Amino acid sequence: MKKIICSMFIVLGATFTAMAQADQKVADPDAPEIVFEKDVHDFGTIEYGGNGKYEFKFSNTGKKPLIITNARGSCGCTVPTWPKDAIGKGQSSTIKVEYDTKRPGPFTKTVTISSNANTAEKVITIKGTVTQPDQSGDQTPLKKENPSAPVEKGK
Repeated sequence: MKKIICSMFIVLGATFTAMAQADQKVADPDAPEIVFEKDVHDFGTIEYGGNGKYEFKFSNTGKKPLIITNARGSCGCTVPTWPKDAIGKGQSSTIKVEYDTKRPGPFTKTVTISSNANTAEKVITIKGTVTQPDQSGDQTPLKKENPSAPVEKGK
């Protein structure tokens, strides 16, 4: 009886191993491949409301046309724009990323790119620090020379 049960486990184990290997995706040597010049951009320090735009340059190093099906930011403050047309073998293009700089403080945001490349999903990253909003202008604190006098702006 022990031999029958052990034999069944061996057969089941071999079957599951064969099924797992059949499910593995075999890489197409001719498939497109997306290669970025850099996949992280550090803005450094950006002024509140300043320019939060950057273009990530990439090339298709594969043999077939590259088609980007989607690019999604990690939050609503990061908006990507990607080429809708196929990028041919050896051609280059850009993915534009815009960050909403009306959010003070440090940030690290990602954009996930989905395509027909061997690496089906690729992640690019932007980071930096947005300064606090300028407190000058109409928001200037009011000064009083005489505490009992009425308040006048600009004195």
